[in-house]
Amino acid sequence: MRTTGPRRRAPRALAGAGTAAVVLVGALGGCSAEDSGPGGERGAQAAARLVPRWNTAPSSIAAVGDSITRGFDACSVLADCPEASWATGNDPEVQSLASRLLGAAQAPAASWNYAVTGARMADLPGQLTAAAQHRPDLVTVMVGSNDACRPTASSMTPVADFRAGFEQAMAGLRTASPKSQVYVSSVPDLQRLWAQGKDSPVGRQIWKLGICQSMLADAESVSAGATARREQVRARVVAYNEVLREVCAKDRLCRYDGGAVFQYPFTTEQLSRWDWFHPGKNGQARLAELAHRQVTSATPPPQPAGPESER
Repeated sequence: MRTTGPRRRAPRALAGAGTAAVVLVGALGGCSAEDSGPGGERGAQAAARLVPRWNTAPSSIAAVGDSITRGFDACSVLADCPEASWATGNDPEVQSLASRLLGAAQAPAASWNYAVTGARMADLPGQLTAAAQHRPDLVTVMVGSNDACRPTASSMTPVADFRAGFEQAMAGLRTASPKSQVYVSSVPDLQRLWAQGKDSPVGRQIWKLGICQSMLADAESVSAGATARREQVRARVVAYNEVLREVCAKDRLCRYDGGAVFQYPFTTEQLSRWDWFHPGKNGQARLAELAHRQVTSATPPPQPAGPESER
């Protein structure tokens, strides 16, 4: 998040044809498709087989996104620390998603980190193309913070562009690696980050160096203009998360986190002491916990009904 610096779904026609056949057989036999007769049961079973099951124990992982997934400022100042990445790192203090799923010994050979510090949604198609060459069982996506963290609120990525970038990225992945599952993290609540760090003299001084000025500029100001600007940035993050949810919902092998990262009540304990912005090791560990819980669940997390549910 350093600011300086569709496989397409199985054709609906196929599923529709199966459903139509069941209805036709039921009608000819004097029963409806909802009856529990052999024909109805067979049709339901056939339809169920068309929907791929979520694999709760993937054996390989590729990560894409921005500086959060690179572990920026988690180990040392102004430097990537991929070993502390929530997704693919090997730091025992973090216990990354890869370590939890694959085991510490196997994770290095079966996990890849293509995230780039400073990346925005426009960079995601290229990252997913690179990740797809491994045909990973699971791809983790965490991107969007840099689209909201701009020098000014007016320079944030438009929502339409954000959507187009994610749709392009998912379409490219499905072409190159149709069977890869995708876990999509929501964008963190940047306004909460401001609220947690605004009372720290050290944090405020560091933020003045140019970190996420759309949200963090004039951190002490509670003027109407500063408050409106922060609300504008938060609203944009909420809109980005709605895009992530909607696009992911169209792909049967994609699981959105339901706003878990956005809603997580993080404190300064989870922030890097070098910039009071990126997750430190504690924060990276919490992200790994959230991801592991959702990736290994037999059912997806409850999904928000719309943007207002993340307010």
